[in-house]
Amino acid sequence: MIDIASNLHAILQDIPEGTKLVAVSKFHSVAAIQEAYRAGQRIFGESREQELRQKVHALPEDIEWHYIGHLQTNKVKYIVPYIYMVESVDSMKLLEELEKQAAKIDKTVKVLLEIKVSAEETKSGLTLETCRTLLADGGWRSLRHVEICGLMTIASNTDDERQVASEFDVADRFFAEVKKAYFADVASFCEKSWGMSYDYRTALLHGSNMIRVGTSIFGERIY
Repeated sequence: MIDIASNLHAILQDIPEGTKLVAVSKFHSVAAIQEAYRAGQRIFGESREQELRQKVHALPEDIEWHYIGHLQTNKVKYIVPYIYMVESVDSMKLLEELEKQAAKIDKTVKVLLEIKVSAEETKSGLTLETCRTLLADGGWRSLRHVEICGLMTIASNTDDERQVASEFDVADRFFAEVKKAYFADVASFCEKSWGMSYDYRTALLHGSNMIRVGTSIFGERIY
């Protein structure tokens, strides 16, 4: 039997003070989330709008929900009422739709720009050049209900720790570049979300201050 509370406490003891832990709860039960909540966890990550809505209504109101999966524009209206942060923004079109839907309920949604540092075809996100172009074009500056708070990325799924570290270093250097060019005076642009169950220790050594951990807390997902 999975001891969620013990798993959670072990990870919290393993990470530096000030590091944010997103407990990836997608495909896990309400009961499992409740156990993590009772152990003190307040940030949870979901990636399916219907599952998110069901869990929001069944769980405490002070949970900070992060959307961590690929988000289609036609799903935005369903998640905006519940979501605190979208970690997977990969286009200006998505930013604009988040703005449109958040404006309807007078809410500000925090977002991370997802960048692609891995060569794996299964990985999504903005290339560094595409991200540079998006920011240079400046359309995001007119958004009043969307707040860009940092970057998110996923490294290659490999046992080669040097490669993973190198990819996280690319993300960290790019964060510094973007921060200096566009967000130098913006204190809220501070989130560097990279690292999951299998590579979060490497991520923390290479710039991350927010990790997304599911399996190491809840065990294997039940689809």
